[in-house]
Amino acid sequence: MNTQKQSSEQVQTNLDKDVVLKKSKFNLWQLWNMNFGFLGIQFGWGLQMANMSAIFEHLGADAHQIPILWIAAPLTGLIVQPIIGNLSDYTWTPLGRRRPYFLAGAIFAFIALVFMPRSSTLLMAAGLLWILDTSANVSMVPFRAFVGDLLPQGQRTKGFAMQSVMVGLGAVSASALPWLLNNIFAVDNTSNSLRKIPLTVELSFYIGAVLFLGTVLWTVITTPEYPPQNLEKFELLQEKRGGIASSIRETWYAFRDMPPVMKQLAKVQFFTWLGIFCFFLYFPPAVARNIFGATSQDSVVYSDGIEWAGVCFAVFNAICIGFSFLLPYLGRKIGRQKTHSICLACGGVSLLLLLTIKNQYLLLVAMIGLGIAWASALVMPYAMLTGAIPPQRRGIYQGIFNFFIVLPEIVVSLCFGWIMIYCLNGDRLLAVVLGGVFLIIGAGLTLLIKSSPTPEVGTSTEVVTTKVS
Repeated sequence: MNTQKQSSEQVQTNLDKDVVLKKSKFNLWQLWNMNFGFLGIQFGWGLQMANMSAIFEHLGADAHQIPILWIAAPLTGLIVQPIIGNLSDYTWTPLGRRRPYFLAGAIFAFIALVFMPRSSTLLMAAGLLWILDTSANVSMVPFRAFVGDLLPQGQRTKGFAMQSVMVGLGAVSASALPWLLNNIFAVDNTSNSLRKIPLTVELSFYIGAVLFLGTVLWTVITTPEYPPQNLEKFELLQEKRGGIASSIRETWYAFRDMPPVMKQLAKVQFFTWLGIFCFFLYFPPAVARNIFGATSQDSVVYSDGIEWAGVCFAVFNAICIGFSFLLPYLGRKIGRQKTHSICLACGGVSLLLLLTIKNQYLLLVAMIGLGIAWASALVMPYAMLTGAIPPQRRGIYQGIFNFFIVLPEIVVSLCFGWIMIYCLNGDRLLAVVLGGVFLIIGAGLTLLIKSSPTPEVGTSTEVVTTKVS
């Protein structure tokens, strides 16, 4: 048994070497093409984050019901991400290794986005959210591994930064779209008994469906994947570790054997995403009710508030785009851990300051700190992680790493309804501010990561790699 295990590990090591040897540098256009699909994926996420809580309220949900209605998102991630990650690690088809998953996820996400704004009941909306999240995860997890597969070490942070730019572009356009449709194109933004979801939101979801599928197709067509140099070795591993049953088993083995850096980052991710999920769940209705003063989700004031929250989402994502270009420089200058800690603290303080803001335009100023935190959350943890995991198993480890995004979201979904009733008295703004406290805790935990910086080979604009002391 031990001999068989050692043989399998040797095959794994040799295959890892094969993968590393064939990598070459990508130019800016190639980096753009390989990450372009992420723009569409994030457009779908952006529509979901800016509008789903409002859609639930339009369909009759109370404040304490919103978290449990969102539970589809984290549960889907918990189940789907590691399985899809492992399946894509050991897949080879005429379309490639990761690209079949991008495309399949995009097709089903297209369907969910088209039907979401036609929801007539809470159950229908929650079910479509489940489909949308499953599809987006099927596309997203292999995309994270795709960058590590194709890029040499010296370009990985640049690749993840480009991914962050696409995330920002997709989220900015998705978040602001309902406001633009209403204020520039005079599309009706009201709801009534016949049209429960405003037309601005409905059209935005249709546009998002086309962008999701179209951008993923662009990446699939323009960025080829190359077969392993030794296909026989790859097929041996595929037989041993591929398939759903093997994926579940491999997930457990990989989870049990997580690298130390990954364990340290898990604590940071847990509190970071507690804070981020509180923000995403409650910020739009908090703006509508606490800042604009809406008392009913059927009022024009409520719709105006939700649209302004979308503008705020667009601003913090625009900050995310610009700040993403500074992250490699800051990482080299002061280190990845300090950079990430400072960024998370900026986001936490910005959310705390919301308690003092009564003017809708001052909300845009508060979004600066949150945009800085968001940029770092999308880049730095993955940049710190990627050098600590085996190249051939990057997909499954990326999926497992996302456990520490979805687990805090499940905690919020299951527990926050009780907190809203008995601790926060249904105050949506206090829920957002509590998210700021969680971000500050994450900032402190980042400084406790015990690692020493070691420059990657060929690095000129790359953040240094961290190795365990």
